[in-house]
Amino acid sequence: MPSTTLPPGVIAALARELYGARKTRTPVGHFSVRHPGMTLEDGYAIQREWVRLEQADGRRIRGRKIGLTSRAMQQASQITEPDHAPLMDDMFFAGGTDIPAARFIAPRVEVEFAFVLGKPLEGPGVTVFDVLSATDWVSPAVEIIDARIEQFDRVTKAPRKVTDTISDFAANAGIVLGGRPVRPDAIDLRWAGAMLSRNGVIEETGLGAGVLGHPAQGIAWLAAKLAPWDERLEAGDVVLAGSFTRPVAGAAGDTFHADYGPLGVVSFRFA
Repeated sequence: MPSTTLPPGVIAALARELYGARKTRTPVGHFSVRHPGMTLEDGYAIQREWVRLEQADGRRIRGRKIGLTSRAMQQASQITEPDHAPLMDDMFFAGGTDIPAARFIAPRVEVEFAFVLGKPLEGPGVTVFDVLSATDWVSPAVEIIDARIEQFDRVTKAPRKVTDTISDFAANAGIVLGGRPVRPDAIDLRWAGAMLSRNGVIEETGLGAGVLGHPAQGIAWLAAKLAPWDERLEAGDVVLAGSFTRPVAGAAGDTFHADYGPLGVVSFRFA
Protein backbone atom coordinates (compact mmCIF):
# COMPACT_ATOMS: atom_id res chain seq x y z
CA MET A 1 0.00 0.00 0.00
CA PRO A 2 1.44 3.43 -0.94
CA SER A 3 2.82 5.43 1.98
CA THR A 4 1.96 8.99 3.00
CA THR A 5 4.02 11.81 4.49
CA LEU A 6 1.31 13.61 6.47
CA PRO A 7 0.46 12.25 9.94
CA PRO A 8 -2.88 10.39 10.21
CA GLY A 9 -4.30 13.11 12.46
CA VAL A 10 -3.57 15.79 9.87
CA ILE A 11 -5.10 13.70 7.09
CA ALA A 12 -8.27 13.21 9.16
CA ALA A 13 -8.50 16.91 9.99
CA LEU A 14 -8.09 17.98 6.36
CA ALA A 15 -10.72 15.47 5.25
CA ARG A 16 -13.15 16.90 7.78
CA GLU A 17 -12.49 20.39 6.41
CA LEU A 18 -13.53 19.23 2.95
CA TYR A 19 -16.54 17.38 4.33
CA GLY A 20 -17.66 20.61 5.99
CA ALA A 21 -16.88 22.72 2.92
CA ARG A 22 -19.14 20.58 0.76
CA LYS A 23 -21.99 20.83 3.24
CA THR A 24 -21.70 24.57 3.87
CA ARG A 25 -20.70 25.54 0.28
CA THR A 26 -17.76 27.45 1.73
CA PRO A 27 -14.36 26.75 0.11
CA VAL A 28 -11.20 26.28 2.14
CA GLY A 29 -7.67 27.46 1.37
CA HIS A 30 -5.02 25.43 -0.41
CA PHE A 31 -3.76 22.46 1.56
CA SER A 32 -0.54 22.63 -0.49
CA VAL A 33 0.22 26.06 1.03
CA ARG A 34 -0.17 24.81 4.59
CA HIS A 35 1.62 21.53 3.81
CA PRO A 36 4.04 22.25 0.94
CA GLY A 37 5.61 18.80 1.18
CA MET A 38 2.35 16.88 0.71
CA THR A 39 2.40 14.19 -1.97
CA LEU A 40 -0.11 12.68 -4.37
CA GLU A 41 -0.55 9.79 -1.93
CA ASP A 42 -1.38 12.28 0.84
CA GLY A 43 -4.08 13.69 -1.44
CA TYR A 44 -5.59 10.26 -2.02
CA ALA A 45 -5.41 9.47 1.70
CA ILE A 46 -7.37 12.66 2.46
CA GLN A 47 -9.84 11.73 -0.26
CA ARG A 48 -10.36 8.24 1.20
CA GLU A 49 -10.86 9.64 4.70
CA TRP A 50 -13.48 12.05 3.31
CA VAL A 51 -15.27 9.11 1.64
CA ARG A 52 -15.48 7.40 5.03
CA LEU A 53 -17.16 10.50 6.48
CA GLU A 54 -19.70 10.50 3.65
CA GLN A 55 -20.34 6.78 4.10
CA ALA A 56 -20.97 7.35 7.80
CA ASP A 57 -23.82 9.63 6.66
CA GLY A 58 -25.32 6.78 4.62
CA ARG A 59 -23.78 7.73 1.28
CA ARG A 60 -22.45 4.97 -0.97
CA ILE A 61 -20.01 4.74 -3.86
CA ARG A 62 -21.77 4.27 -7.22
CA GLY A 63 -18.70 4.46 -9.40
CA ARG A 64 -15.53 6.38 -10.16
CA LYS A 65 -14.32 9.38 -12.14
CA ILE A 66 -11.06 9.91 -13.95
CA GLY A 67 -9.79 13.45 -14.41
CA LEU A 68 -6.91 15.35 -16.01
CA THR A 69 -6.89 12.97 -18.97
CA SER A 70 -6.02 15.48 -21.69
CA ARG A 71 -2.42 16.41 -22.45
CA ALA A 72 -3.18 20.11 -22.05
CA MET A 73 -4.71 19.65 -18.57
CA GLN A 74 -1.81 17.47 -17.44
CA GLN A 75 0.71 20.07 -18.55
CA ALA A 76 -1.26 22.82 -16.80
CA SER A 77 -1.30 20.74 -13.60
CA GLN A 78 2.37 19.74 -13.93
CA ILE A 79 1.66 16.02 -13.79
CA THR A 80 2.11 13.14 -16.22
CA GLU A 81 -0.92 10.99 -15.38
CA PRO A 82 -4.64 11.44 -14.64
CA ASP A 83 -6.26 11.55 -11.22
CA HIS A 84 -9.33 9.74 -9.89
CA ALA A 85 -12.01 9.76 -7.19
CA PRO A 86 -15.24 7.97 -6.22
CA LEU A 87 -18.68 9.02 -7.46
CA MET A 88 -21.04 9.11 -4.49
CA ASP A 89 -24.72 8.29 -4.93
CA ASP A 90 -25.89 11.85 -4.19
CA MET A 91 -23.82 13.19 -7.10
CA PHE A 92 -26.15 11.69 -9.74
CA PHE A 93 -28.73 13.97 -11.36
CA ALA A 94 -31.42 13.27 -13.96
CA GLY A 95 -31.04 14.81 -17.41
CA GLY A 96 -33.59 17.31 -18.68
CA THR A 97 -34.22 18.68 -15.20
CA ASP A 98 -33.34 21.68 -13.05
CA ILE A 99 -30.27 21.15 -10.87
CA PRO A 100 -30.00 23.48 -7.86
CA ALA A 101 -27.00 25.77 -8.36
CA ALA A 102 -26.91 26.19 -4.58
CA ARG A 103 -25.66 22.59 -4.33
CA PHE A 104 -22.28 23.84 -5.57
CA ILE A 105 -19.67 26.50 -4.86
CA ALA A 106 -18.31 27.30 -8.33
CA PRO A 107 -19.71 24.70 -10.73
CA ARG A 108 -18.17 23.98 -14.11
CA VAL A 109 -19.31 21.54 -16.78
CA GLU A 110 -17.35 18.95 -18.78
CA VAL A 111 -18.37 16.52 -21.53
CA GLU A 112 -17.47 12.83 -21.21
CA PHE A 113 -18.40 9.21 -21.78
CA ALA A 114 -19.54 7.04 -18.88
CA PHE A 115 -18.83 3.30 -18.90
CA VAL A 116 -21.36 1.09 -17.08
CA LEU A 117 -19.56 -2.10 -16.09
CA GLY A 118 -21.14 -5.51 -16.33
CA LYS A 119 -18.14 -7.32 -14.84
CA PRO A 120 -15.46 -6.38 -12.31
CA LEU A 121 -12.09 -5.04 -13.45
CA GLU A 122 -9.06 -5.66 -11.28
CA GLY A 123 -5.52 -4.54 -12.07
CA PRO A 124 -2.71 -4.54 -12.82
CA GLY A 125 -2.48 -5.64 -16.43
CA VAL A 126 -5.96 -4.55 -17.54
CA THR A 127 -6.07 -3.62 -21.24
CA VAL A 128 -8.43 -1.51 -23.34
CA PHE A 129 -9.87 -4.77 -24.68
CA ASP A 130 -10.53 -5.99 -21.13
CA VAL A 131 -12.37 -2.74 -20.39
CA LEU A 132 -14.53 -3.02 -23.50
CA SER A 133 -15.29 -6.66 -22.72
CA ALA A 134 -16.32 -5.83 -19.14
CA THR A 135 -18.54 -2.88 -20.17
CA ASP A 136 -22.28 -3.32 -20.68
CA TRP A 137 -23.00 0.19 -21.94
CA VAL A 138 -21.29 3.44 -22.82
CA SER A 139 -23.42 6.50 -22.16
CA PRO A 140 -23.10 10.19 -22.98
CA ALA A 141 -22.48 12.05 -19.74
CA VAL A 142 -21.86 15.51 -18.37
CA GLU A 143 -19.73 15.96 -15.27
CA ILE A 144 -20.23 18.90 -12.92
CA ILE A 145 -16.97 19.77 -11.21
CA ASP A 146 -16.59 22.04 -8.20
CA ALA A 147 -13.94 23.55 -5.92
CA ARG A 148 -14.28 22.87 -2.20
CA ILE A 149 -10.61 23.90 -2.12
CA GLU A 150 -10.35 27.31 -3.75
CA GLN A 151 -9.37 27.17 -7.40
CA PHE A 152 -7.07 30.18 -6.84
CA ASP A 153 -5.32 31.04 -3.61
CA ARG A 154 -7.10 33.86 -1.79
CA VAL A 155 -3.82 35.74 -1.16
CA THR A 156 -1.38 34.90 -3.95
CA LYS A 157 -4.03 34.12 -6.62
CA ALA A 158 -1.91 31.12 -7.60
CA PRO A 159 -3.86 28.12 -8.97
CA ARG A 160 -4.27 25.15 -6.70
CA LYS A 161 -1.87 22.24 -7.13
CA VAL A 162 -2.78 18.74 -8.17
CA THR A 163 -2.42 17.55 -4.55
CA ASP A 164 -5.25 19.96 -3.65
CA THR A 165 -7.39 18.73 -6.55
CA ILE A 166 -6.90 15.08 -5.63
CA SER A 167 -7.80 15.78 -2.00
CA ASP A 168 -10.93 17.54 -3.26
CA PHE A 169 -12.51 14.39 -4.77
CA ALA A 170 -10.60 15.20 -8.00
CA ALA A 171 -13.04 18.13 -8.22
CA ASN A 172 -16.07 15.94 -8.93
CA ALA A 173 -19.46 17.09 -7.71
CA GLY A 174 -22.12 15.80 -10.09
CA ILE A 175 -22.89 13.56 -13.04
CA VAL A 176 -25.76 13.72 -15.54
CA LEU A 177 -26.32 10.69 -17.77
CA GLY A 178 -28.42 10.83 -20.91
CA GLY A 179 -28.52 10.44 -24.65
CA ARG A 180 -28.54 6.97 -26.23
CA PRO A 181 -26.37 4.41 -24.44
CA VAL A 182 -24.61 2.00 -26.80
CA ARG A 183 -22.71 -1.23 -26.54
CA PRO A 184 -18.97 -0.53 -26.36
CA ASP A 185 -18.29 -2.29 -29.68
CA ALA A 186 -21.11 -0.50 -31.55
CA ILE A 187 -19.06 2.58 -32.41
CA ASP A 188 -15.46 3.76 -32.53
CA LEU A 189 -15.34 5.83 -29.34
CA ARG A 190 -12.25 7.67 -30.54
CA TRP A 191 -14.34 9.41 -33.20
CA ALA A 192 -17.48 9.89 -31.11
CA GLY A 193 -17.80 13.40 -29.73
CA ALA A 194 -20.06 16.23 -28.70
CA MET A 195 -20.78 19.95 -28.88
CA LEU A 196 -21.35 21.66 -25.53
CA SER A 197 -23.66 24.69 -25.53
CA ARG A 198 -24.36 27.12 -22.71
CA ASN A 199 -27.51 29.21 -23.17
CA GLY A 200 -27.63 28.32 -26.85
CA VAL A 201 -23.99 29.25 -27.61
CA ILE A 202 -21.50 26.50 -28.48
CA GLU A 203 -18.67 26.81 -25.97
CA GLU A 204 -16.70 23.61 -26.55
CA THR A 205 -16.41 20.69 -28.98
CA GLY A 206 -14.34 17.54 -28.74
CA LEU A 207 -13.77 13.90 -29.63
CA GLY A 208 -13.33 10.84 -27.46
CA ALA A 209 -9.76 10.46 -28.72
CA GLY A 210 -8.90 13.49 -26.58
CA VAL A 211 -9.03 11.13 -23.59
CA LEU A 212 -5.66 9.35 -23.69
CA GLY A 213 -6.26 8.32 -27.31
CA HIS A 214 -9.32 6.22 -26.37
CA PRO A 215 -11.77 6.71 -23.46
CA ALA A 216 -11.31 3.10 -22.31
CA GLN A 217 -7.59 3.70 -21.79
CA GLY A 218 -8.23 5.73 -18.66
CA ILE A 219 -10.34 2.97 -17.14
CA ALA A 220 -7.55 0.45 -17.70
CA TRP A 221 -5.19 2.92 -15.99
CA LEU A 222 -7.61 3.31 -13.06
CA ALA A 223 -7.90 -0.44 -12.49
CA ALA A 224 -4.11 -0.58 -12.12
CA LYS A 225 -4.03 2.44 -9.76
CA LEU A 226 -6.62 0.88 -7.44
CA ALA A 227 -4.82 -2.45 -7.17
CA PRO A 228 -2.22 -1.44 -4.51
CA TRP A 229 -5.14 -0.52 -2.23
CA ASP A 230 -6.79 -3.94 -2.77
CA GLU A 231 -9.63 -2.15 -4.55
CA ARG A 232 -11.22 -2.87 -7.92
CA LEU A 233 -13.91 -1.58 -10.24
CA GLU A 234 -17.12 -3.47 -9.54
CA ALA A 235 -19.93 -4.74 -11.75
CA GLY A 236 -22.56 -2.02 -11.90
CA ASP A 237 -20.05 0.80 -11.39
CA VAL A 238 -20.48 3.92 -13.50
CA VAL A 239 -17.03 5.14 -14.53
CA LEU A 240 -16.53 8.61 -16.01
CA ALA A 241 -13.68 8.14 -18.45
CA GLY A 242 -12.45 11.74 -18.53
CA SER A 243 -13.42 14.96 -20.24
CA PHE A 244 -12.67 15.69 -23.88
CA THR A 245 -13.58 19.38 -23.52
CA ARG A 246 -12.34 22.20 -21.32
CA PRO A 247 -14.59 23.01 -18.32
CA VAL A 248 -17.26 25.66 -18.86
CA ALA A 249 -18.42 27.73 -15.87
CA GLY A 250 -22.10 27.68 -14.90
CA ALA A 251 -24.40 29.68 -12.65
CA ALA A 252 -28.05 29.83 -11.69
CA GLY A 253 -30.16 30.34 -14.80
CA ASP A 254 -27.67 28.75 -17.23
CA THR A 255 -28.89 25.96 -19.52
CA PHE A 256 -26.39 23.38 -20.78
CA HIS A 257 -26.91 21.17 -23.81
CA ALA A 258 -24.37 18.51 -24.84
CA ASP A 259 -25.18 17.27 -28.34
CA TYR A 260 -23.57 13.89 -29.12
CA GLY A 261 -25.06 13.64 -32.62
CA PRO A 262 -26.33 10.09 -33.22
CA LEU A 263 -25.87 9.31 -29.51
CA GLY A 264 -28.42 11.93 -28.48
CA VAL A 265 -28.18 14.79 -26.00
CA VAL A 266 -27.62 15.49 -22.32
CA SER A 267 -29.18 18.70 -21.04
CA PHE A 268 -30.05 20.42 -17.77
CA ARG A 269 -30.46 23.86 -16.24
CA PHE A 270 -28.89 25.31 -13.13
CA ALA A 271 -31.84 26.68 -11.15
